[in-house]
Amino acid sequence: MPALRLMAIDADDLRILSAYCQDAVTRVEELQFLAPEKRFILPMNRFVWEQAVEPQRRGFFRRAAPPTFERRRAVLHFDRVLGAKRLGPAFSDPQAVLSLLDIRFLPGDAPSGTVELVFAAGSAIRLDVEVIEAQLTDVGGAWATAARPDHDRPD
Repeated sequence: MPALRLMAIDADDLRILSAYCQDAVTRVEELQFLAPEKRFILPMNRFVWEQAVEPQRRGFFRRAAPPTFERRRAVLHFDRVLGAKRLGPAFSDPQAVLSLLDIRFLPGDAPSGTVELVFAAGSAIRLDVEVIEAQLTDVGGAWATAARPDHDRPD
């Protein structure tokens, strides 16, 4: 499968980007807010939901092969970021692993607002943005994983 490259310039685009990033994992020490450049960078190991298909059983007596899923190295970055705030307990440990559950947009004075990156275990990052301008790019190889994330998506 070719490398994924998506852009988001409005709230609808951001919801699509969020679906592709759901269950991505990263470490706290990898997160970067480059204030002079107004850029926030989130390197991640992205779960490849677009290929996550359970194998079908074939024939009456045949068992399905064990499922294999995939993760890819990717980078999500936001431009035109005015400020970044970390919320929750995970950020005290630079080695802590964060699992991204959702990306939300809270509108302010149009077109500005807040992009909220929601992580498991009650942690989040809020980015004050002039406008939504985000890009997700697969940047590295893919590898197989037997584990498929299984949880309820946040409200």
